[in-house]
Amino acid sequence: MQRRGIGGVFNLNKLCFGLTRKSFFASGEGEFPTPNGDEDDPMYSDIPKNSRKKSERKPYPTPMKVLIRRAKEEKISRKAEPARVVEEAPGNGLLVPELVEVAHQVYRARESLIYGLSKIIEVVPVKRCRFCAEVHIGKDGHGIRTCSGPKSRLRNAAHVWGRGEVKDVVYFPSCFHLHDRVGKPRIGHDERSKTLRLPAIVELCIQAGLDLKCYPTKRRRNPVYSVEGRIVDFEKVEIDQDPLLEHFHPISQSIGQDGKNLGDLSMETLKSWLEMRSGAKKIMEKYNVQTCGYCPEVQVGPKGHKVRMCRASKHQSRNGLHAWQEATFDDIVGPNYVWHVKDLHKSVLVNDLKRFYGKAPAVLEVCIHGGAPIPDEYRSMLRLDVVPPECDEVDLVA
Repeated sequence: MQRRGIGGVFNLNKLCFGLTRKSFFASGEGEFPTPNGDEDDPMYSDIPKNSRKKSERKPYPTPMKVLIRRAKEEKISRKAEPARVVEEAPGNGLLVPELVEVAHQVYRARESLIYGLSKIIEVVPVKRCRFCAEVHIGKDGHGIRTCSGPKSRLRNAAHVWGRGEVKDVVYFPSCFHLHDRVGKPRIGHDERSKTLRLPAIVELCIQAGLDLKCYPTKRRRNPVYSVEGRIVDFEKVEIDQDPLLEHFHPISQSIGQDGKNLGDLSMETLKSWLEMRSGAKKIMEKYNVQTCGYCPEVQVGPKGHKVRMCRASKHQSRNGLHAWQEATFDDIVGPNYVWHVKDLHKSVLVNDLKRFYGKAPAVLEVCIHGGAPIPDEYRSMLRLDVVPPECDEVDLVA
């Protein structure tokens, strides 16, 4: 009888706790879904998520089951035909004809983008935190406490703002240049000081058909052979120029944007960003790009390099080698998402109202404040349909 009474009291307390918890969240006093907090809310599916923990690996663009199935199919095909001619480009060492023009367009768009941003940020102020990679487009830095730099706990995660540059608006990570992406796709650890490094997106354009004198690349007339999974090249003589590149003239360094006003320059710069973005994604569908699953290192080519330079999580178990996986566009071009500000001359953004603010790539934010129209694909990310409350209304909505 005593046990039954104790059990009844326990169940009653459990029921009361459940009702209290439900009423707390139903009354609106609980947490609201935030753009960077609730990843399952469909309202914020297009808003960039919080940065990963250092111990977490980047998500795979292609599911692991698909990668395993492809590896099994390749193994079966090698056993069925040990020696064969690699027919599909660019795996056979030849260029993809329809991507040669795209590679030249992407390179020109990148040069135009950098030039345009260097002129726009002279008018549109750019701020960067001195202790972390946070960037803000505006006269004064925002008041959202998201700093994760040194001694951020002493500042209550508040940012310390300084003047920003072009590299803070858009970042181009570097990679090793491959002279022969098929015959020698990997750079060894002892070759790291002898191999040139360049922006990964430029290396992607070079492998897709762009010729730069300072970065020589081997071109082929005939496809390579695959003998039991190993690439064998019987073409010993290098050609001076690929026939596909004969009608392409050397890249000119003149941008052709001098004398334009701020609005026209912003529209041209935004157009270059969109053109570079779409073209690079099109090239990456054919040409492989690798990235480390734990650090920002990238390598353009069929395989990642063997340079032991990783200092991210679990690098001791890999002896400093990178954990290579398939890369995305954000890995070769860091867009650096920033909080959207509708008016540069108004007060700074408030931490308690951050769920009402949208986000956008810093390039887009700079061009918008320079006078460029907002592309339709970014309207939901900017949350233009949301009217953020004023600073004195924080207590009414928080």
